[in-house]
Amino acid sequence: MQKHKNIFFYCGLLMLFSEVWKQWCLTYILNNGHYNWWYFPFQLCSIPMYICLILPWIRSPQIYDAFLTFLMDFGMLGGIFAFCDTSGMYYHYPPLTIHSFAWHVLLIILGLYAGFTISKSISIQNYLKSAGIYLICCVIATIWNLLFHPYGNINMFYISPYYVMAQKVFCKLALILGNNAGIAIYIASTLFGAWIFHCIWIFLKRGLKISVNSLF
Repeated sequence: MQKHKNIFFYCGLLMLFSEVWKQWCLTYILNNGHYNWWYFPFQLCSIPMYICLILPWIRSPQIYDAFLTFLMDFGMLGGIFAFCDTSGMYYHYPPLTIHSFAWHVLLIILGLYAGFTISKSISIQNYLKSAGIYLICCVIATIWNLLFHPYGNINMFYISPYYVMAQKVFCKLALILGNNAGIAIYIASTLFGAWIFHCIWIFLKRGLKISVNSLF
């Protein structure tokens, strides 16, 4: 298990250093030295970085498996669906565009690695715990959005009530049902999408008996 933790940690360090570089480029190359809170790294696709960095210090198997489940369900969901609408991945500074695409590819790789190396059989309880992590992040993002809205553009997890829902499909629902309803449907759909991924993993692990543990 420690070997797997180390791999996640090194990936986390790579993501951290690249994120610091990204923030520097956004601030000093694209925004004339002014920090734009819109790009603060607290989005669904940012959370795997923090998880990878803390995994080596997680001693509880239950918490460890919950974090791995987040990577293989929610992390992969974010990584894959980012490529369904790549408009937000392009920057006026080409290296940042490359970084954005590489980041989301890495999310997919981390999700696959987490799914194949999780120590126990994949259970509904693991999903519920990872969903709890996601919802806690949503609460933190909402508090952040409400508190810091007066100080600049900020839309963590893209669920700020101050901004019209901009995600594809959900933006149309928000226009019909209202923005708050659109946000609620977006959160519920993310939970459902992660559950679909979880069911696929259950099929793979139980039906095909796939495990990378025997390969390392």
